[in-house]
Amino acid sequence: MDSAASTTSPPSLSSQTSRETGDAWPDLSPTFLACYAPRMEAAEWVNLSDDELLEKRISQLGLRLEGTELQPLVQQLFDELSQKGLAFHPPCHIGDEWFVPVGIPAIFIPFFLAHDRLRKLERNLILEVEGETPEWFMKLIRHEAAHAYFYAYQLQRKRKWREVFGQTSTEETPKFYRPRPYSRSFVVHLDDWYAQSHPDEDFAETFAVWLTPGLDWRARYKGWKALHKLEYVDELMRSIATRPAPHQPVYRVADYDCLGIKLKTHYTRKRKLYEDSYPDFYDQDLRQLFSAGPEVPGRWKASSFLRAHRKHLMDSVCQWTNEKKYRVNKLLVRLIERCDQLDLYLQTGDPRNNLQVSSYITTLVMNHLFTGKFKRTK
Repeated sequence: MDSAASTTSPPSLSSQTSRETGDAWPDLSPTFLACYAPRMEAAEWVNLSDDELLEKRISQLGLRLEGTELQPLVQQLFDELSQKGLAFHPPCHIGDEWFVPVGIPAIFIPFFLAHDRLRKLERNLILEVEGETPEWFMKLIRHEAAHAYFYAYQLQRKRKWREVFGQTSTEETPKFYRPRPYSRSFVVHLDDWYAQSHPDEDFAETFAVWLTPGLDWRARYKGWKALHKLEYVDELMRSIATRPAPHQPVYRVADYDCLGIKLKTHYTRKRKLYEDSYPDFYDQDLRQLFSAGPEVPGRWKASSFLRAHRKHLMDSVCQWTNEKKYRVNKLLVRLIERCDQLDLYLQTGDPRNNLQVSSYITTLVMNHLFTGKFKRTK
């Protein structure tokens, strides 16, 4: 894990003292401890081109949660916790992605959500912005809050927790899992049936559903085995509601935020992470799909067809599979390149073209999902 520069706090802000170092930390709220490194002002980088911006270190961009549209969303989480009678409000920081460090009850929120210019860069390079809408943001932060509670109250030590959710460990959650979409043993909160990936994620998803305001989870999951888990979470949270979190280790934000690198390095890693290899047996399928030979009149080069319909195909496939746009787009790029290499064509004016191509690409994506869903983890 990358390490960033040590934090400092601006003297103009009121502060509380770190028990470990004695350094002053900004008292933005009881749980808003922001990472202060030597900063640039947004005006110094907001109008840079993508190429120029990619040369900047993330830790130098002066990013913070306070004063942005993210601050009221974080406060909404705290309000939801308080409405459930929960006293612990996990500290929230800017990080390289959504995560809670192992053993540390704190939530890290992706840096690109902190400024419109960075959201634009994320969209340009990854094609979507995870958590960009308030609804999406709240679903993600409720999930991460569960991990923070897990560490803050050392829930893995509870025998009943292990009986309900299974055996946890300090190891990373597996990179691959085989989801069962119709299982009623797990709640459905985030995409990709994420609760099924690991006991820790099962708990986090169950907690997030339980915390969601206005959701009648008893009615929603009536008759499901997952209801037993929700009822246990309800019982468990009531038992610790007013208790201060017993496990709140002192930590330096910069040791976990992974922001001490250039944007260029961050996106090189992220794009490589998203470029999962799909099954390498396209040729026979492509020859069958695009079978119009050179002698067929009114033919259309297959690669040109895919280029012309790439965005529509990507949006459609992602809508029904919940796969990342970046991955589907990379798959389409590889198919386009291979069609060029094989010199494939299709018949113009055939109304089946879009349906057949969409079905084929969806099949590839679903094959990938059901034979091993790649997961990101810290």
